[in-house]
Amino acid sequence: MIHLKPNATIDDYIKNFPEEIQTVLEKMRAIIKEAAPADAGEAISYGMPAFKYHGMLVFFSANKNHIGFYPTPSPIVFFKKELAAYKTSKGAIQFPLGKAIPVALVRRIVKFKAKENLEKEMAAKKKKTRK
Repeated sequence: MIHLKPNATIDDYIKNFPEEIQTVLEKMRAIIKEAAPADAGEAISYGMPAFKYHGMLVFFSANKNHIGFYPTPSPIVFFKKELAAYKTSKGAIQFPLGKAIPVALVRRIVKFKAKENLEKEMAAKKKKTRK
């Protein structure tokens, strides 16, 4: 990961990079924003751009050779076959720089994670009211 000075906003984060990387980061941001529920919020968390929706939704970052996309482990397991062409780890996906971001796949992952977050919150509230 590229080490950067602390950022207050996603715009601040993106401004730290060369123009060609800024373009890719803005595209990633737009894809996530379009796929996320309208009331999802933007944040900087762990020094990276993030979206919140009933908890952390997804993170993304620029790295030396790739854009990192961090949806947590469950979407990576669920979309394992579709992610076979990309380097993944427990909670991260690497989209190589110089190749197109798989827009439809990123959208599906964001929607999956948003639904999962909402379901987890509703289950927790239900459990809490039973006590």
